Amino acid sequence: MSTFKAVVVVVEVVLEVVVVVVVVVVVVVIVVIVVEVVVGAVVIVVIVVEVVVGVVVILVIVVEVVVGVVVIVLIVVEVVVGVVGVVVIVVEVVVGVVLIVLIVVEVVVEVVVGVVIVVDVVVVVVVIVVDVVVVVVVIFEVVIVEVIIVEVVIVEVVEVEVAREY
Repeated sequence: MSTFKAVVVVVEVVLEVVVVVVVVVVVVVIVVIVVEVVVGAVVIVVIVVEVVVGVVVILVIVVEVVVGVVVIVLIVVEVVVGVVGVVVIVVEVVVGVVLIVLIVVEVVVEVVVGVVIVVDVVVVVVVIVVDVVVVVVVIFEVVIVEVIIVEVVIVEVVEVEVAREY
């Protein structure tokens, strides 16, 4: 029996070693499962972080697009303001040209008015000269008529005197 006991003891020791090995393997498997769960959780956290980073990147892209649209709108506004400025400058030039034309027209009108005044003065002088000539002619006619009347009267008086003497 001692051999049997020895075999049983050896089998018990082998079984206990197998049990210890199985327990160690189970513990290792549990540790591996825990490590896998922890790694899975870390992977999930990394995926969540990647999703959050992706959302942030998308938001940054949206902000960049909005800023780009605002910049384009500002450029369009600047172009419109520039066009309005050019139109204002063209209007100012046209108004300046119109003012210059009006000044030239005013100068021409003033010159014409000056010529009309000179002509009017000449006409007045001519009328005065004509009036003076008319007055001189009238005076001359009056003097001639008076001389003729005086001569006729003298001639008649002389004829009457001569007729009396004869």
